Amino acid sequence: MELVLLPFRWTYRALVWFANSPRTLITSYLLMIVVAGVIYGEVEQRSPADAVWWAVVTASTVGYGDISPTTWAGRTLAALLISTMVLLVIPLITAHFASRLIVDDNAFEHEEQEQLKADVRQMRALLEELAARQGIEVPPLPPAQPVSGPGSVGPRGGRSGRAGTRRPRW
Repeated sequence: MELVLLPFRWTYRALVWFANSPRTLITSYLLMIVVAGVIYGEVEQRSPADAVWWAVVTASTVGYGDISPTTWAGRTLAALLISTMVLLVIPLITAHFASRLIVDDNAFEHEEQEQLKADVRQMRALLEELAARQGIEVPPLPPAQPVSGPGSVGPRGGRSGRAGTRRPRW
């Protein structure tokens, strides 16, 4: 079963890498336009300028109709180009830029998390000291669970835009 899932994992990792790099996204978009244009020019016997124009219009799904494929190979190329752009490249570009616009200002930064952990440890020590004075047994801490979710990890590259201070919630 592990062997069957391996290609899907590789594909997923490649897509994640691909989507996280704007340079890669733009480069791949331009490369797709040029390659599709060259192939279209050869298959449909068009000039390089017309072929690249066709690729741009087709990839953007505008489809002016001034240039269109007449051969089976040209139509197949058009279908592949449109499908790849609509189902993969354009959503990845949109998701990348949207993720840059959405920043959770309420997420804890790494330094804030570490300070909170230190404060909790200090409170636990004080609680145990007070409990020992009173002769009360403090229940043991539950086993540590890995934390995941929004705000659980410091932002990569300092993207939060905050100076390490929290705004009061009124």
